[in-house]
Amino acid sequence: MRISTKGQNAIKLMLDLATYSSGGPVKLKDIAKRQNISEKYLEQIISLLHKDRLVKSVRGARGGYMLYDLPEHYTVGQILRAAEGSLAPTECVSESGNSCENMSTCVSFRLWKKLDDAINDVLESITLADMVDWQNELIADQYVI
Repeated sequence: MRISTKGQNAIKLMLDLATYSSGGPVKLKDIAKRQNISEKYLEQIISLLHKDRLVKSVRGARGGYMLYDLPEHYTVGQILRAAEGSLAPTECVSESGNSCENMSTCVSFRLWKKLDDAINDVLESITLADMVDWQNELIADQYVI
């Protein structure tokens, strides 16, 4: 499994919203500047996140985007699936259910299932709030008097 740039940037976008919202909407152009990502590319990603109801848009001069919920209610897996689709290492263990006809006799299926379970265990155990905390720790570690 390899997370694409789209998935990586979806995490950055959500982390930016969690960090800079202060209860109000955040403009996409501000996120683009802070994260050094094209605004056009962020528009594509935000559309996927909006479709999965992870973010909401606020119209108007003071509009922008906000998280639908608190950062602790989002998992990294949820965000990546919205951006990437299935995160399964092989088709036979994907959520789409296109299982292999040889599944009951396939030793490899067991391997792919264990790998899929391990990936999902990690991605579902880390929240956006955890990532905000990690970011704050990095910032604190870099602060020198």
